[in-house]
Amino acid sequence: MADSREVMNVRQASQYLGVSPDTLYKYVGEQRIPAFKLGNRWRFKKSKLDQWMEDKSSEVEPRPKRKSKAAGAQ
Repeated sequence: MADSREVMNVRQASQYLGVSPDTLYKYVGEQRIPAFKLGNRWRFKKSKLDQWMEDKSSEVEPRPKRKSKAAGAQ
């Protein structure tokens, strides 16, 4: 069960996050996601991924819709 493991491999982490392994490798290469190497393989700590998702979800807030100049000039 991937969700119960604290340290996950790429396949497990990609399933947990709901992204493809290729996307996960891309994020790792861009240093957008917390990961570490164990030997020559990438590993992901579930607690770090959870915190990363929490941080990212608080960053993404809906932008207020901008009123067009025509709508604002009533």
